[in-house]
Amino acid sequence: MLTNIKSLIIDMDGVLWRDDTPIGDLPKIFARIRARGLKFVFATNNGTRTPGQYVEKLSAFGVTAEPWQVITSALGVAEMLKRQIPHGARVFVIGGEGVKIALREQGFDVLTVETVESAQAFVMGVDREINFAKMSEAALLVRRGVPFYATNPDKTFPTPRGEIPGAGAWISVITTATGIEPVYAGKPSPFMMEMALERLGTKKEETLIVGDRLETDIAAGQAVGCPTVLALSGVSTREQGEAWRPRPDFIIQDLEALLK
Repeated sequence: MLTNIKSLIIDMDGVLWRDDTPIGDLPKIFARIRARGLKFVFATNNGTRTPGQYVEKLSAFGVTAEPWQVITSALGVAEMLKRQIPHGARVFVIGGEGVKIALREQGFDVLTVETVESAQAFVMGVDREINFAKMSEAALLVRRGVPFYATNPDKTFPTPRGEIPGAGAWISVITTATGIEPVYAGKPSPFMMEMALERLGTKKEETLIVGDRLETDIAAGQAVGCPTVLALSGVSTREQGEAWRPRPDFIIQDLEALLK
């Protein structure tokens, strides 16, 4: 499986952990990855945390990483806006601190619901403090023609108790109310995969993408032209993986099985 592979792009939720529960012996798994001389970065559609906070979470599970090795959909959407709208533009955000910090670091002015009228763009992700006022203002902005961006389309989010509404579920409210789909920075868009490849410095055919969700992780890997591995430790099942077209290059039980 790892013949000619020099680096890995690894999803987090559903591959490394479910919420705060690790999947497998992560220190042992990453010791094996390092022993094989493989480079790796993490690419997650979950933009609620900053890279630094993810590094802390990885460390709590016994995995050493650096912030440059973590690419989130929040970083992706901030980079996308940097390329597409004026520097310093005013942006209304429905999302967590990870998204807001990423946008501020790129020089954007993040607005509150009280100052939303001056927004030049709207960005949406998962917001644990979502409410009717935020959603109403967002719908009004989008209907007015303000550019609509989103972190990721994941409809659900895996937890030890089961799947709960993800960013895509909340975003669907705005798309239903406006008839307008956002521009997504996260998977299945290849945008984050391209960012990861730049950081790794390896060729597409040398870089293996590992994820648990067909419609995001695997689709993004296939869109960018990398070999893909579906891990059955998260959302998608073996039956779904076998039926997916084109089929993932490999289907494994979990990340540990990749090293065997």
